[in-house]
Amino acid sequence: MVVSRARKNLGESSERVAALALQQRGYTILARNYRTRAGEMDLIARDADGLAFVEVRARRGNARGTPEESLTPRKRARLVAVAQEFLQTHSEYAECAWRIDLVAIELDRAGRLARVDIIKDAVEE
Repeated sequence: MVVSRARKNLGESSERVAALALQQRGYTILARNYRTRAGEMDLIARDADGLAFVEVRARRGNARGTPEESLTPRKRARLVAVAQEFLQTHSEYAECAWRIDLVAIELDRAGRLARVDIIKDAVEE
């Protein structure tokens, strides 16, 4: 799949915004763009509640729906598979409580940040 430069830039900048928002809420970022055979996790972080696997979804305008609406059942299943694979290969986190969070980012038509929401437990296993 070929990704346009504008879309790639949106993804990269959204992940930076998400990481900053998480850090401001007490999360420690452990990994970015973690890849496995099952797929990719945008961010892996830790907070007082345990390990957070974080999917970042960004939308410019609302013509294609909200960032939350873009998280399809298929994508949810992949996120769970990536999280489980991470836990299997990183035994130091075997006893940690974990969850999958979503950072929803919306930009206005001019490309300015309109909102950043952190949704804990956005995906259930």
